[in-house]
Amino acid sequence: MDPGSLTVIDQGKQNVLGVQVSAVDYDSAVDKVMSAARDGRPLAVTALAVHGVMTGVQDKAHGARLNAFDLVTPDGQPVRWALNLLHRARLADRVYGPELTLRVLRASAEQGVPVYLYGSTEQTLEQLVRKLHERFPALKIAGMEASKFRPAQPGEPEEIAARIKESGARVVMVGLGCPRQEIFVYGMRHLVDAPMLAVGAAFDYHAGGLKNPPAWMQKYALEWLWRLGLEPKRLWRRYVLLNPAYLARLGAQKAHLWRATPPAPATEPLNTFAV
Repeated sequence: MDPGSLTVIDQGKQNVLGVQVSAVDYDSAVDKVMSAARDGRPLAVTALAVHGVMTGVQDKAHGARLNAFDLVTPDGQPVRWALNLLHRARLADRVYGPELTLRVLRASAEQGVPVYLYGSTEQTLEQLVRKLHERFPALKIAGMEASKFRPAQPGEPEEIAARIKESGARVVMVGLGCPRQEIFVYGMRHLVDAPMLAVGAAFDYHAGGLKNPPAWMQKYALEWLWRLGLEPKRLWRRYVLLNPAYLARLGAQKAHLWRATPPAPATEPLNTFAV
């Protein structure tokens, strides 16, 4: 936690369309991750924008997985707005996955905590490590492992967990995209005694493969428009269809016209998932 912070917000998990989202700020989120890293205990973390929340709404099994996470930060401004509107969270800013990633990496460098990077491609990871060492010279990268882009084979999750343990890593960053990364973290969380963060496109952003939108677009929740312009064929359904559905459900929850009943958190480990 930043000792210079005047306030740290942590109001616990709150119901946003049936998905339990943590009403926290950056300082609180980083403090939770680093505390788990120091203690050597599991902590499942993700940052959800509208797409992530709606994936949990439309797929009840996935919603149950998300509700088993220890920390679910409001990645998008509309998710922050929902926490403020529905639960009076008084959050002044979202907890954006790529920015949370940088803050955890900075804290890891300062505290000598080794980090493991899992996901994306070999090329992206190599470029990412170079960029991170330029930014955080003291950062210890214990290991990195590119995604295989296929279902896990029998015994493979245990092998991945063993490699992470043998590396000495105490924080694990997972960049596989939503919802693959959340399914991976959910499936691996019982095997790894360290916080695991599903970081979305953070690897691509910090490796230089993706450009962040201007600050004003981020402030006014227009990041989706920036992303849509960059990848229209891949993302048009996500934004054109899901954004209006999210707003309609949010209005219904606020007006008590719809009971956004959260599914019970899933407890059973997954047998197979993509690696």
